[in-house]
Amino acid sequence: MSDEDTILKAMKDAGKPLRPGEIADLTGLPKEVISKAMKSLKKDGKVDSPKR
Repeated sequence: MSDEDTILKAMKDAGKPLRPGEIADLTGLPKEVISKAMKSLKKDGKVDSPKR
């Protein structure tokens, strides 16, 4: 399973929006890996990041 798949599964299983730190806690992946994967997922339209 790719890092992106791992992140998407964690987000789906949580059933709520997650911050990168929460994803790191759930997956055990380093925050740097999550940040890079999230940029790719956003670009591909697989996740949405609300503006604060």
